[in-house]
Amino acid sequence: MSAKMNQSPLSIAQISDIHLFTDEKQDLLGLNTTQSFQTVIERLLYLRDRLDLLLLTGDLSQDGTPESYKRLQHLLLPLAMPTYWIPGNHDYFPTMQQILNHASIFAEKEFIQGGWNFVLINSAVPGHAHGQLSQTTLAWLDWRLASCSTQPALVALHHPPFLVNSQWLDSSTLENSEEFFAVLDRHPQVKLVLFGHIHQEFHCQRNGVHYLGSPSTSVQFEPNSPHFSIKQENPGFRLIKLYPDGSWLTQIERVAYSEYVLDLAATGY
Repeated sequence: MSAKMNQSPLSIAQISDIHLFTDEKQDLLGLNTTQSFQTVIERLLYLRDRLDLLLLTGDLSQDGTPESYKRLQHLLLPLAMPTYWIPGNHDYFPTMQQILNHASIFAEKEFIQGGWNFVLINSAVPGHAHGQLSQTTLAWLDWRLASCSTQPALVALHHPPFLVNSQWLDSSTLENSEEFFAVLDRHPQVKLVLFGHIHQEFHCQRNGVHYLGSPSTSVQFEPNSPHFSIKQENPGFRLIKLYPDGSWLTQIERVAYSEYVLDLAATGY
């Protein structure tokens, strides 16, 4: 039996790009985002005893309204699971802080669990699709990682710090990735960086750090496409097991949601 199998992992689910609306009947490119997220919740309820926490990596709302965040809170309630979140470019951070801060949903952006240091950072730029990390955020990230240098670390943000070989998506990634990498390079305990935004599975490695993008619980984007293009693929999320020694395992889960007719001719959203 390997050392890893003798350890008890922390199991998390990364949920991203839910895109809820004020109106629960409204759809995104032909898909009802409330219904698709309800299907994801049903799967998470099935997995409930095997999960320790949820991590929501942005674009939780499409319109940034209080009603959309209240619906999210209501939909998450049956899970009764510690839930942490970061904003995306479609979100409205002040409203999120007010509403997504009750019961098992926490607004904290740093915590330690399962022997891992979690650091959640805001890459959203109000009014813009691209991402940017402020100097204040970078300094805080550096300080937080330095203060917890003995634990393996996971960093989460909404925007990918890498190009993903899709010209239209690559115009809205993290703009100051090199500054972000410079901070991470000073802290070898960082093992994983999680992000959303691209509505597809993604994995690459840089200097020993693995960067993982997650599918959306709503519409999926076609990988490696030069123009806006959506893919006829079921909504999904990422499961990750984190071991105290800094090792990890991950897999993508898809849910059987087919009650939609995608607008394949759409040129944006």
